[in-house]
Amino acid sequence: MKSINIMVEEHENIRKMLKVIRKFSYRVMTNSEYDVDDLPRIIDFVRTYADKHHHGKEEDILFQTMDKEIEKLAKSGAITGMYIEHDMGRLYMANLEKALEIFKNGSDEARLDIIANAISYTDLLDRHIEKENTAMYKFAENMLNDSSKTFIESECEKVENSAKEIGLQEKYIALIEELESKYI
Repeated sequence: MKSINIMVEEHENIRKMLKVIRKFSYRVMTNSEYDVDDLPRIIDFVRTYADKHHHGKEEDILFQTMDKEIEKLAKSGAITGMYIEHDMGRLYMANLEKALEIFKNGSDEARLDIIANAISYTDLLDRHIEKENTAMYKFAENMLNDSSKTFIESECEKVENSAKEIGLQEKYIALIEELESKYI
């Protein structure tokens, strides 16, 4: 499925940013050179590219379709688990944003919360991506009927086209490249 191939590519982009976040966190921990103003840009990437764009397609299109059609997955809790992990990621980002604000207001101790939430997010998302790539997406490709696959393809294409019109993919891939060159 083309839509799933695109989601796997997005996972690779997200994993690149996870590596940036880890390197950034290490610099925060060691009080090495880092630009605190890169953190809101990272949070924006996570909220817009990873969550709104990518997770939006999963939650609103793929997982909803799978939940309706694949009874075994719906009953097992696997799809619910994916939603819960997305929500945990959102919590880590909210906590990261709060920690950044406290740090900017003069609390050096807030570096602990920056690191804790950033690293927790990277660990969660890396494991989450692996589950989606190796299990959830395979279930979709192998267990959904053709009509559902056609629906998913069509709806995801609409999302991709809307994102392309505003340059979303281009903007965030450029950000990944910029921050990789700075921190990796």
